[in-house]
This record gives sequence, C-alpha cells and structure tokens, in this order.
Amino acid sequence: MHTYNMQNQTSIRISSDLLNALKKFKEEGDSYEDILWDFIEPHLELSKEAKKDMEISRKEFERGETFTLEEVEKELGF
Repeated sequence: MHTYNMQNQTSIRISSDLLNALKKFKEEGDSYEDILWDFIEPHLELSKEAKKDMEISRKEFERGETFTLEEVEKELGF
C-alpha cells in the first residue's frame, strides 16, 4: 500500500470502462492510487544506487554469503 500526501491530490477523468477494469484489480483496503502505482512501478527505472545494491547482493549470493530464514529468526530472537 502506498502512502501519499492528501494535500497533493488531483482529479483525473477516466471512462466508465476503465473504471470497471480498475475495479477488477481492487482488493480490500486498496485505493485506486494503489492500483495505478502497482501498474506503473515496474516501468520506472531503478536508481543507480538500487542497481549497485542489487549487484552487491548478487555477488554475495554467488559467494554463498546467505542466511536461512531459521538463522535470521534465531538472530532476531523469534
């Protein structure tokens, strides 16, 4: 679920057909903004920092520097 500033809102006009299509994707607690973000986010470019972090993580995984869920839970005291 996305958070947004209520003061920075606007209205858009959409057809009834589009509204009905969006309703099919709406789940309990979702706003139409949530649905639209879900469609848009995969198309946004990752930042250079995010790409760098992903590459670091990939290399750590290849070196076997990973932890099981059980190990993490034990470390966190769950």
